[in-house]
Amino acid sequence: MTKIDSRSAAKLKTIGFTPLIYCSDNPLFHVSRNVPLVDALSMASDFLFLAKGLTQDAAYARDSDRHAWAAHYLTQMGKALVDDVVKVLEPAPARTQAEPKK
Repeated sequence: MTKIDSRSAAKLKTIGFTPLIYCSDNPLFHVSRNVPLVDALSMASDFLFLAKGLTQDAAYARDSDRHAWAAHYLTQMGKALVDDVVKVLEPAPARTQAEPKK
């Protein structure tokens, strides 16, 4: 695993490549680019914390599924943020073809 200098890590930002919540095979939303990774991960943590509470409520609420749907969307949002951060932190894929010699 490649180590990242904490000073350079503070400058890393989301790339905005991750879509979420699809309708008719088209993403309705995507992660915004240029959000500092620390802020994106903090927001993902908040989304997942809220989703956890809503799923507990959904387990006991028999009259409505609104808690479950809210948790579903918050979970998708949290996952998209984490996926976008991972895309920034992953090393670039190795080239499959050798570069031409000069």
